[in-house]
Amino acid sequence: MRSKQLKFTNHKGEHIIFNDDSSSFYMGNITGLGDVSADIQTQQAPYQDGTTFIDGILDVRTISFEVWIKGTDDTDISKKRARLAQVLNPKNGVGLIEYQYGDIIRVIDAVAEHIPTFGAGFENRGVYYQRALVDIICPNPYWRSSNITEEPTFESLFQFPFEGEFQMGYQRDQRMIVNDGDAPAPIQIEFYGPALNPKIMNNTTGEYLRVRQYLGEGERMMIDTSDHNKSVYFVDSSGAERNVFNWIDLDSTFFKLTIGENEIEYTADDDIQGAVVNISYSKLYTAV
Repeated sequence: MRSKQLKFTNHKGEHIIFNDDSSSFYMGNITGLGDVSADIQTQQAPYQDGTTFIDGILDVRTISFEVWIKGTDDTDISKKRARLAQVLNPKNGVGLIEYQYGDIIRVIDAVAEHIPTFGAGFENRGVYYQRALVDIICPNPYWRSSNITEEPTFESLFQFPFEGEFQMGYQRDQRMIVNDGDAPAPIQIEFYGPALNPKIMNNTTGEYLRVRQYLGEGERMMIDTSDHNKSVYFVDSSGAERNVFNWIDLDSTFFKLTIGENEIEYTADDDIQGAVVNISYSKLYTAV
C-alpha cells in the first residue's frame, strides 16, 4: 500500500481506489486537503475602533487532483476512461472520500463538480496512458475520523481470584468523552428501554435532550444530533420506527461534544440502573 491513497465511493456504492498497487488509476498534485476559506463574522458598535469578532464560518471544501490512467492498449484506456467518468458522475449525488496518509485515515462527504476532464494531445493521451483532472466539492468542510463507539462502562466493585479476569460491578450512568478534534462533534445515541422520559445530558455544557415518552421493553431510542440529520426515533424489536420528535422537551438541544472533556450522563424518571446506552461519534478535523 502506498503512503498516500484516495478512495472515492459514489452514492451507488461504485468506487475507484487511486494509488493502490493493484489499481490502474494514480493520483497526483492534490490540493484542498487543508485549504478552506472562511467568512469572518464581525460587528462594530458606534464610535468603536475596529470590530468585534463574532464567528468564523468555513466555506465548502474543494479538492482537485490529477489522474494518470494506465492501460494495455487504446481499447483498455477507453474502458478505464468510461469507468472513471461513471464513478465520478455528479448525477450520482453525494459520495464519500476516504483519504489515507501514512497511518492516518480520514473521510469526508463529497460530490464530483463535473465529469473528469480528459486531456488531449500526446502529452496527455497515448496508447498506454491517459491524464485527467478531477474536481470535487465537499459540502461539509470537515474531515472525519473513523466512527468511535463508546459502550457502557462498569464501575469495579471487586474481583474473584479465578484464572483469568472476572470482575463484578455495576453499570455506570455517566461517562467522560474527550473530543480532541478541531470542532464540536455531533453524536449518535442508542438508548435501550425500558425508561420513562429518557434524558441524555452533557454536564460539561449544561445541555440536554429529553423525550417525554415511555421507551418500552425491547425498544431503543435512536438520536442523531448532526446538523443535516437531527432526529429522534423509537425503534421496536421488529425494526419499526416511530418518530418522537414532537415529544422532545422544549428546552432540549441537539448538543454536540465540545472540544475537550465532555461528561455525558443518562437518566429517566424511573429506575434505569443497568440500562444500555451506546454513544457513537466521529471527530472533526480541518485538515489531513
